[in-house]
This record gives sequence, C-alpha cells and structure tokens, in this order.
Amino acid sequence: MGNQLAIEMDSLENIVYEVQLGNRALQNELLQAYKPYIAKCVSEVCKRYIDPTKDDEFSIGLFAFYEAINCYSKDKGSSFLSFARLVIKRKTIDYIRKEKTNSVVISLDKVYEQEKSINPLEIAAANKAYQVQQDNWNRRQEILLLSKQLQSYQLSMKELVNVSPKHKDARKNAIGIAYLLYKDVEMRAFVQKKKKLPMKELAKKVEVSKKTLERNRKYILAIFIMLDGEFFYLQEFIKEQVDLNFST
Repeated sequence: MGNQLAIEMDSLENIVYEVQLGNRALQNELLQAYKPYIAKCVSEVCKRYIDPTKDDEFSIGLFAFYEAINCYSKDKGSSFLSFARLVIKRKTIDYIRKEKTNSVVISLDKVYEQEKSINPLEIAAANKAYQVQQDNWNRRQEILLLSKQLQSYQLSMKELVNVSPKHKDARKNAIGIAYLLYKDVEMRAFVQKKKKLPMKELAKKVEVSKKTLERNRKYILAIFIMLDGEFFYLQEFIKEQVDLNFST
C-alpha cells in the first residue's frame, strides 16, 4: 500500500519515464505496486482467479508489464495503464495459444505412438483449427465489448451495419478520418468527453464535404471507438482495410 501511495503522488507517466532513464529502484516499486492490477488483467483473459504465487500466467503478465514500461511513449496517445493492459492481454493470449497448441501436439503424438499411422498433416490441421477457434472466441469477446461501448455513444451494432459505407473507397476515407481524429489529442479528448464528433473542427482538417462528413458521422465515430479501445482483433481488421500504421 505504501508503494502504491508513493507512486500516486506523481504522474504515473512521469514515473515510467524515470524508470526508462534507468531508475531500477523505482522500477521495482512500480512492479510491486501494480501486481494486483497485473493479476486482474491476466484474470480477465483467463476467465478465472489468478494466484500471483502459483499461476504461470501471472509471470507472463508481470513480464508484459515490465515490457510495457520500457516500450511506452506518451506519443502513443493513451495512458500508460491502458497501454500496459493491452500489452498484458496480448502476451497472455499468445501464451495461452502456445500452451494449448503444444498440448494438442502432445496429445496427437501419443495417438501416433499407439497407432503408428497418424499423418503429420493432421497435427498441423489440428493446430490450425485450434488457433482459428481461439481467434474466433477472442473476436466474439471484442464484439461484445464493442457493443457495450457503442451504447455509451448512443449507437448500436445493428446501426453500425446499416451506416457502413457500401463502397471500399468510401470506407477507406471514413477510416482515415477516424484515424486522424484519434491521433489528434484535442479532438480525441472532445470525443471521449462529449461522446460525439467535433464536426466543425474536423471539417477544417479533412478534404471531404460537410455533407459527406455528416453522412458518415456514425461510422467514423464507431471506428474511433475501436481505435481508442482495447480491440486487438478489430484493429487488425481495420488495418486490413486501409494502409494505416497506428500504434498500440
């Protein structure tokens, strides 16, 4: 508790910067103080209680938090804890996927020893099938979370489908506008607070008509929500639509 209070007396982002400069003592205090936060992030992925003294997943989360400290930059456009949470979740998902994949391989190897006739292609197929299932499950979880986020912006998944631009170029332009909106600190703060687009300010910075901007308003807002939240899979989908290099 003492470490936590000491850390809270200063900006967490400033403390992370001090650690990046080489303050190892402060680094240890930071890791110790945020163990409960790390365990909570890991447990959200694992869907069960995580014991920091017993569960391997916690070690993965702890190392991910350490990695987040070293990789974080205020230029990323998010708070350190939001960034760290995303890193922890991604690393935990990767660990679980790897462990489950290894488990599948071991299981199939045992069958091979028994029957001496298993095709190696079946092992690869089983691994691929598992990864597809895992990815689909993670995407469903993100869609459920997005649905809740949309509600706070007076939007719905059904409405998002209806307002999505039909033409690829129109979608690409709308996504580009959402990305510009997300990267602008002042406009991002406005959207987060007001739950709507800063139409006048945005119109000054884009090369589309106000009519087009208004027509795609809800879609742009929905894409902004995806960029601004912890939507790893949905963000990957957005990247596939346009050539954007946005960071975590």
